[in-house]
Amino acid sequence: MTAATATQTPTVPATPATRPAYKVTGPRVVRSEWAKLWTLRSTWITLGLGLLFLVAFGLIAAAQYKSRIDSGRHMDPDFASSTALSLSLFGTNFAQLALGVLGVLVTAGEYSTGMIRSTLAAVPRRLPVLWAKSAVFGVVALVIASVGAFITFLIGSGIVDGTPAALTISDSGVVRALLGAGLYLGLVAVIGTALGAWLRSVAGGISVLVATLMLVPGLVSLLPTSWQDNISPYLPSNAGEAMFTLHHGVDVLSPGAGLAVFFGWTVLALAGAAWRLVRTDA
Repeated sequence: MTAATATQTPTVPATPATRPAYKVTGPRVVRSEWAKLWTLRSTWITLGLGLLFLVAFGLIAAAQYKSRIDSGRHMDPDFASSTALSLSLFGTNFAQLALGVLGVLVTAGEYSTGMIRSTLAAVPRRLPVLWAKSAVFGVVALVIASVGAFITFLIGSGIVDGTPAALTISDSGVVRALLGAGLYLGLVAVIGTALGAWLRSVAGGISVLVATLMLVPGLVSLLPTSWQDNISPYLPSNAGEAMFTLHHGVDVLSPGAGLAVFFGWTVLALAGAAWRLVRTDA
C-alpha cells in the first residue's frame, strides 16, 4: 500500500493596494481652483458680460462720436476731446463691475454654500487657497480684458478714422494704455476675490467693491478743492484710470505711479483677507 503525500503550498496573504501619497503643493492647489472656477455657471455668464460691456460700450461710444461729427451736432467738451483710445475703453467702468463681482463670488460664494470647509480641509495651511484663487481668477480676467481692449480699439479706431479722434495701434502710448486697461481689470478681479474672502459675504463684498470704485470718488469731489487735489489721485479707481490714460494732466498720476498705487490697494485687500483667513475659522 503506497501512501501519497500531498504537498501544501503556503498561501501568501494578499497585500492591499496602497494609494500613492499626495502632497498639497502650489501647482495642485492652482489646478483645483482652476477646475472649480470653470465648473461654475456664473463664471461663464459673468465673464461673458464683462467682455460684452467692454466691447459693446466702447463701440457704441465710437459710433456716437462718429455720428455727431458727421452731423455737426453739438458735443460736450469732454466728449469732443475724446480719442479713439478713450472711446474704445469707455466700457471699462462697466466691465470692472462684472469682473469685480465675479471675484467676490469666487471666494464668498464658497462661504455661503459651506464648500469652504472642504476646501480648507484639503489645504489645511489655508493661505495657498487664497493665493491660488486670486492668481487663477486674476490671470483669467487679465487675459479676457486685454483681448477685449485690443479688439475694441481695432474696430473702434476704424469707426472714427478720419476724425480728430483718429489713432492707430502704432501711435505712441496706445499699446501701453491697452495693456494697462487689461492689467487694471485683472487687479480689480483680484481685489474682488480678496474682499470676498475678507468679508465672507457676497452682498457685503459687492457693496464695498461698488462703494470703493464708484461712490467714494463722488464723495471726495464734494470736499474742498485743496483736499481733492491731495486725495483724489490716490483713490483706487483714479489711480487705476491713470494706468490706461493716454494724456496725463497735472492732477493725474503717471502710468507707473498709478500702477504702484493701485497695486498697493490690491496688496492691502489681500493682506486683510489673509489675516482673517488665518485668524478666524471658516
